[in-house]
Amino acid sequence: MIHSILLIGQSNAGGRGFPIEAPPIDNDNISVLRNGRWRKAYRPVNPDRVTSGVCFAESFASLYRDAHPGVEVGIIPCADGGTQLLQWQKGALLYDNAVNCARLAQRTSHIVAVLWHQGESDCHEDRPAMHNQRLSELIDNFRADLGLEDVPFIVGGLGDFLKHFKGGDSAQARNYQTINRSMQSIAENKHRCGFVSAEGLSANADNIHFSAASLLEFGRRYYEVFERLEDKSRTFSEKTTMDAAIRGELESL
Repeated sequence: MIHSILLIGQSNAGGRGFPIEAPPIDNDNISVLRNGRWRKAYRPVNPDRVTSGVCFAESFASLYRDAHPGVEVGIIPCADGGTQLLQWQKGALLYDNAVNCARLAQRTSHIVAVLWHQGESDCHEDRPAMHNQRLSELIDNFRADLGLEDVPFIVGGLGDFLKHFKGGDSAQARNYQTINRSMQSIAENKHRCGFVSAEGLSANADNIHFSAASLLEFGRRYYEVFERLEDKSRTFSEKTTMDAAIRGELESL
């Protein structure tokens, strides 16, 4: 069965890396959900805008495939540029679309990870103060509706280049670090969640979208966090099994 990845969030999840600045997409054993069916991956993986291009799910999927020989990897692209968390709440169009696409994918695949990148649009007005609660509820809702309680949910940080967006005179420049701290807190306190740092990554000339090279590096960082969550889960499972065996031995004495 295909091992699939749900990709959600706004434009930096959809990917705005210029294809001319990246090597050709590596689509060997990598597919993308198109109209409910799996098709060989091609760019843009997440065609939400005419500006869509390279995205970090590409390198994440490649690393997952390489670590699981013989497994077909699928990407479920549901990111939408310029969107805020309120547009991803349960019952909203973006939420329902992602859940519907994921359920279609679950007929022929097993979802192994959820990759989220969003936050630039939540730097405005009172949204930073509500970010932690809204994202936490979003994670809970996706997990409950799709049966993904133990599947890693990985969130990516906003780039430090936002401090230069619009010459530094923007809500993003003022508040992106608050959003990052909120995501780090969720990753530290929520079951099977991880935070991916964007430190040192570069942007396109607009100072809001990651460059192609940085997106591919970002995908590698997402995968490293995924691996750590998987290793931690295996260690916990092994310890639980051992504890149960020890209890059984003691009870038999």
